[in-house]
Amino acid sequence: MSQTATLESTTRQYVDVRPDVKLVLTALWTAILFVFAYVDILGLYRADVLHAALHGKVASTSVTINQQFLVLTLGYVMVPALMVVFSLVLKARTNRFLNAVVSLGYLISVAATCIGEDHVYYLLGSAMEAVLLLAITYFAWRWPTTHPGADF
Repeated sequence: MSQTATLESTTRQYVDVRPDVKLVLTALWTAILFVFAYVDILGLYRADVLHAALHGKVASTSVTINQQFLVLTLGYVMVPALMVVFSLVLKARTNRFLNAVVSLGYLISVAATCIGEDHVYYLLGSAMEAVLLLAITYFAWRWPTTHPGADF
């Protein structure tokens, strides 16, 4: 049998390399930032949101859009942005704790913003955020250890 025939008859086996937990967490926080951004961008197509913003208000609330609101909103988004970096650079013990606590805190805030919401795109985006946040909690909680049999 020729060498070509031998190569064609063998099956390729690909190596499935498990990514480092730090990279997984970084990817998840990055994905959350994208979902945050797109849900907010899509919201700009809503007449009620645009109308309220033109009048200095957040739609369906009594919240005024002012410096304080904008700074607090930026702070809310900066935390996941920092988590992208922290997930890569912090030591395992601190990283694990911080990711678990912050992701659960954000999960609560995402759920709270859904109260009274009836726009499907927003609820779908929030559901995606919840899944990503639960994945962060899961991977942080199941952080690999050095004892035998430990794996995520």
